[in-house]
Amino acid sequence: MKIAFVGKGGSGKTTLSSLFIRHLATAGSPVIAVDADVNQHLGAALGLSEDQCAALPSLGAQLPAIKEYLRGENPRIADAASMIKTTPPGRGSRLLRIVEENPVYQLCARPVTVDGASLRLMATGAFTEEDLGVSCYHSKVGAVELCLNHLIDGPGEYWVTDMTAGADSFASGLFTRFDQTFLVCEPTRKGVSVYRQYRDYAADYDVRLHVVGNKIQHEDDLAFLREELGDALLAGFGQSAWVRRTEQGRSPAFAELEPANAAVLQAMQATADAAHAQRDWARYTAQLVAFHLRNAESWGNAKTGVDLAAQVDPGFLLGEDLLPLPEPLGV
Repeated sequence: MKIAFVGKGGSGKTTLSSLFIRHLATAGSPVIAVDADVNQHLGAALGLSEDQCAALPSLGAQLPAIKEYLRGENPRIADAASMIKTTPPGRGSRLLRIVEENPVYQLCARPVTVDGASLRLMATGAFTEEDLGVSCYHSKVGAVELCLNHLIDGPGEYWVTDMTAGADSFASGLFTRFDQTFLVCEPTRKGVSVYRQYRDYAADYDVRLHVVGNKIQHEDDLAFLREELGDALLAGFGQSAWVRRTEQGRSPAFAELEPANAAVLQAMQATADAAHAQRDWARYTAQLVAFHLRNAESWGNAKTGVDLAAQVDPGFLLGEDLLPLPEPLGV
């Protein structure tokens, strides 16, 4: 299932997404974690050193190769250069699974071990000085959107993306590519206002959105969020000595996380699992196509010099029946 973490800067979005990723991986679930934030901190939150984080390959830098692989033998796509971030798959396209080996993962993913459990980590790449004045950060997350457009994920498999802060996520159709979005919210008026802005933007797109309160110090904080957010509030993550020790560079065992906070992560997983069970592949595919046609008309056709609407395969429907179950890794 596809899961996104959003929230205003400083809300603890990356910390909570890394905790959720640890929770899934240590329970034995296959996980791909993606750092799609402008500030690339997910690797560090998962325990990587500065040098290891700096050595992570950039999805943005590998975009041409990603396009070429995903294009496959789709006759509607003449070449990789004519693909844009919203290009939908069709017959002949290559599709991705979470549990498989493929050239995209070989180029862009690196194994990370947390508490003896393994996961894959990918990163869009930091915004560099070379990008200033000539690029926008959303061009870097185009690779994430393309991968999600071509991903067939089954139950018990997780793709978790740490998104850009605030409403920046709405600069593309990426925000619609997830089964479940968790908005991390501090118990403050500013935190609540960010949630309301996100909720209003997402209202017309069937985005499944739940709020996880963070930095909850006492019951009054949780009561404030319940009053302001109502049923949108899923749970509240309290102050954590485990998180503090981790931020100090220590390596406490994940099993030592406070039971109340571990219960929040379990509730989040149950919520995400329920969202995946309700996925409508027909609606998902139609929404993908709608965003592609919108992007084609507004800028894509002019940029590529071709009619990108012709890339849409009207007889194609994404679904778990398109790929056989892969062999387990290591077999």
